[in-house]
Amino acid sequence: MVLAQAPSVDSRLPLYQQLREGFVATIAEGLWKPGDAIPAEDELAVRHGVAVGTVRKAIEGLVGEGLLERRQGRGTFVRRADFGSALARFFRMTDAAGQSIRPQARILARDILPADGETAERLGLMAGDPVIGLRRLRLADGVAILAEEIRLDHKAFGPLADLALTDFGDLLYPLYERICGRVVATARETIRFQPLSAPMAEALELPLDRAAVVIERVAFGFDGNPLEFRRSYGPADRFSYSIDIR
Repeated sequence: MVLAQAPSVDSRLPLYQQLREGFVATIAEGLWKPGDAIPAEDELAVRHGVAVGTVRKAIEGLVGEGLLERRQGRGTFVRRADFGSALARFFRMTDAAGQSIRPQARILARDILPADGETAERLGLMAGDPVIGLRRLRLADGVAILAEEIRLDHKAFGPLADLALTDFGDLLYPLYERICGRVVATARETIRFQPLSAPMAEALELPLDRAAVVIERVAFGFDGNPLEFRRSYGPADRFSYSIDIR
């Protein structure tokens, strides 16, 4: 397998750092996909003409950053980020019997829009660049619990502009990977409280003055470039926060 060349690697960097940048570029370009085993360290060392210890140091750095993971007796793999439990960190996801449930999703609308200033800043675009705008509803046990506004760079996610709304499914990140070849590796979230806007109140069937939790997320690829900007709105009385501190 050929490694991608990282576009602006400083040749003055230590060799392991140069290798690291090349490995990241290979992952970002999809040559090493999430869940794939990467080549063995000795193979990579021969391929790049460096010592095995240099390769190991580059790989250990990426393991520490969470891009790769070691599996005992099996090798080193590209780590797939798990966003499946992200929503449950903030909202109670239970049915009438108190059992945990997985929310469903419904795309309410899709538009091609010019990026406003904030969207452009979050996605690294120019104001006015075309973006795909999605309005999405999340439901638990048939009840709307979250309304979302999502913005995606049209250039990177163009195939979604023609996808039937019923084909989006419940999970977007696997769809991004399958349809557009874009893999979400990390995300940064900000939480605040504010009254519901009219469109969000209508989607959630709640009064305008109802207090809402707003979770703002920017999702990034393996190369650190932003892929998605979303805001999720939910009723404050369903909000909870859970985190493990070790």
